[in-house]
Amino acid sequence: MRSTITERGQTVVPAEIRRKFHLKPSDRLEWFVGPDGIRVVPVVDDPITAFRGKGKGGGTKRLLEERAYDRGLE
Repeated sequence: MRSTITERGQTVVPAEIRRKFHLKPSDRLEWFVGPDGIRVVPVVDDPITAFRGKGKGGGTKRLLEERAYDRGLE
């Protein structure tokens, strides 16, 4: 999938991605720049609640480690 950046720096999130991740108008995206490229992540209102039940334990520790890593990339 591809999109084009406009003169104002805007782009369109392809419909297939919007459907898959349940993105709707006014949802926010967070951009991370890393050594391998750019990562775009939907921002949820409460990341802890969104993460609850997704793993087999130790999820909070992994989430906090991931956030610390992401902050290091900024």
